[in-house]
Amino acid sequence: MQIVELDIKLPYEGRGKILSRLYGTVRGRIRDIHFFPPDAEGMSEIKMEVVEDNAPKLLSDLKKIVRGGKITFKVLSEV
Repeated sequence: MQIVELDIKLPYEGRGKILSRLYGTVRGRIRDIHFFPPDAEGMSEIKMEVVEDNAPKLLSDLKKIVRGGKITFKVLSEV
């Protein structure tokens, strides 16, 4: 198991619809989450820490959900 930090930048418009699909994917594995307000260009940011067995598969699943945004991840620790 790994603790992975996800940094998700997505358009503020339609954020609720995307967030509900994100939550359905990572439900029960979230350790910490922070929501940041949108910037001048209308992009909001979400940082979350997730406990995950297969981080590359999670990243590919999330990229399918967040099409208009950008996702970066970093492995914080191996459990």
